[in-house]
Amino acid sequence: MVRRPVAWIVAVVLFVEALGVVGLNWLLGTVVDNQQMSLAGLDPDVMSTSSKVSGFVFGLYFVLCGVVALLVALRNRPPAGLGRVLLISAAVVHALLGAFAWGLMGRPEFVFMMLVLALIVLLLMTYDRQGESGSGPEPADEAPDGTKGGGSPLTPPQAPSTP
Repeated sequence: MVRRPVAWIVAVVLFVEALGVVGLNWLLGTVVDNQQMSLAGLDPDVMSTSSKVSGFVFGLYFVLCGVVALLVALRNRPPAGLGRVLLISAAVVHALLGAFAWGLMGRPEFVFMMLVLALIVLLLMTYDRQGESGSGPEPADEAPDGTKGGGSPLTPPQAPSTP
């Protein structure tokens, strides 16, 4: 199937992207420190340090999202709870980064961000709750009232009769 390879690809892409974010912010922090640049009178040392720290925080966020994708690939089960929220937030972040990339950097960067967004959404959508992954509830052979067949989920239960 396509689920596990997509999860592996998403995990690798997020790990590489985490390294890229950390490296880029470290480079920007070093340039600001070496040039003693200031923006609106801010201290260059504070700008350099905040750039490096924010790069590590954002990189850790991508690593955490990559770990969730890696666990999905290893377990062949859909992400649940906090993992699902992390992957959804990563998809939103990539959509926003894609919008910024279109305006600031150009089409190739935009296409890359949209490709990563599509992979994350594909990872989230290929694991349906009652698919082959076995994580969803199994259809019941017996209804709660003891009859066979289970019936339709839209069929109301029989009303109790009183004498």
